[in-house]
Amino acid sequence: MEVGDVAVSRTIHPPGWRWSTDVRPLVGTERCQVRHLGMLLSGRLVIELADGSTQALGPGDVFDVPPGHDAWVEGDADAVSVEWSGVREWLRPRDAERVLATMLFTDIVDSTPLAGRLGDPAWRALLAAHDEIVRRIVADTRGREVKHTGDGFLAIFEGPGRALAAAARIRDGVRALDIEVRQGVHVGEIEMGSRDVTGVAVHEAARVMAAAGPGEVMVSDIARTLAAASGFDLEPRGTRELKGLDGPRTLFALRAPATRP
Repeated sequence: MEVGDVAVSRTIHPPGWRWSTDVRPLVGTERCQVRHLGMLLSGRLVIELADGSTQALGPGDVFDVPPGHDAWVEGDADAVSVEWSGVREWLRPRDAERVLATMLFTDIVDSTPLAGRLGDPAWRALLAAHDEIVRRIVADTRGREVKHTGDGFLAIFEGPGRALAAAARIRDGVRALDIEVRQGVHVGEIEMGSRDVTGVAVHEAARVMAAAGPGEVMVSDIARTLAAASGFDLEPRGTRELKGLDGPRTLFALRAPATRP
């Protein structure tokens, strides 16, 4: 059922159902590349993430399953769930296509030593809070999460104005957790395949982010040009040699949060 911009579904998976057996042949991906957000009403589901970890879901459990997973029904009862994210994309074949997109990369600064200082339980709690903030802001600014990188995200947007609005809000939002993120915004042609987005532009966007310092949003020249009418205050940062790319790139930094484009 369509409710505004949200598609809500009630799904029944019978005993013996497994994504990698029953759905993979239809979509052609090794694992499900769709984020699922919903609640299990009855039965039991087991989710296996890309790192091999598993999570068992029972009646009443709310789930937020990232892209890159397998899933199966456990037991001899139907697994009945309601979802409000992931429905539109679930059975869509993902043939590669080239499109122009605005990319936003985010990364928690010094995440490895921070995790070491906090210990596993506290780090997982902090990471979950960070992920919730970023995902909420990306959704609010009409972006699409492409992948979770462990301590950051890659998201794509319809234009650089929305990406910069998201970056500004993320920068402020995560400071409540006493952490800093570095971010990069770039526009380029990408190949949207079955598992990920690829192309030189994706690599360049990651390098733009890597050039940012703690709390900075670094912006490529093409993204700045296309966002000129959005009212963002971008500070010139000169030219930089970005690893793996030929020739210097002119970069800018988002000086302060701005209003929505």
